[in-house]
Amino acid sequence: MSSSAETDIPEDVKRKLSLYEKLYNISALRKIVLLLFLALAWQFYSAYIDNPLMFPSLADTMSGLAEVVRSGELPLRMTTSLRVIVVGYSGGVLLAGLLTVLAITTRPGTDLLEILTSMFNPLPAIALLPVALLWFGLGYPSIIFVIVHAVCWPVALNIYAGFMGVSNTLRMVGKNYELAGLAFVFRILVPAAFPHILTGLKVGWAFSWRTLIAAELVFGVSSGSGGLGWFIYEKKNQLDINLVFAGLLTVIIIGVLVEGVVFKFIEERTVVKWGMKF
Repeated sequence: MSSSAETDIPEDVKRKLSLYEKLYNISALRKIVLLLFLALAWQFYSAYIDNPLMFPSLADTMSGLAEVVRSGELPLRMTTSLRVIVVGYSGGVLLAGLLTVLAITTRPGTDLLEILTSMFNPLPAIALLPVALLWFGLGYPSIIFVIVHAVCWPVALNIYAGFMGVSNTLRMVGKNYELAGLAFVFRILVPAAFPHILTGLKVGWAFSWRTLIAAELVFGVSSGSGGLGWFIYEKKNQLDINLVFAGLLTVIIIGVLVEGVVFKFIEERTVVKWGMKF
């Protein structure tokens, strides 16, 4: 019995993996190798063009990054941006959730969501800056307003698409348990649609950063201080191009950490654990 079972196992499964194959199967190690390759490409290309004002080397950028971190300037700017983006992102996600729940539970809500998304989703958030200035003045309330706009519509569309993609079988399960309204949404629709919801949250996070940096490049100073976008703008005016790249690199590092730690943790505790992704 055991011999026949063993013959059914493919040869590539029975043989032991080589060291190279074991290392290759480690996702984190593959990504580290790719990052090292990109870092080397950056360094070699900067040496090739030999123009620090156009493209500073990775070594100069890291040196400048360490300098502004030690001085406390970059951590202050980063904290300012993170504080603003958390408020704007949370507001956008909350508004998207409310609109989507209204849309999935009532027909007028569906019509309202379709009308609003068709009107505002194509509208670039940065185009609302003049209106935000008139309504909220020069400062971070205006930036928060445009971040909420940037986050709300892509998140709402992804959540709504996830809700509409829930199978009729799961919907019937909810009806059999006599679930209705918010209970039906949170116990049936949200778990079933969570891969779409998580995708929407990731897209919204990316949009919020783009909007924040763009808005701060235009009017990032409030009471003599600003965030990462204003830091980049200041250093460009001062021709500290290595610090401009240091600011850009900081935004990239924050994005990678949030994607690889926060969203990865949520994904592993939800869609992977529930068997929705392998």
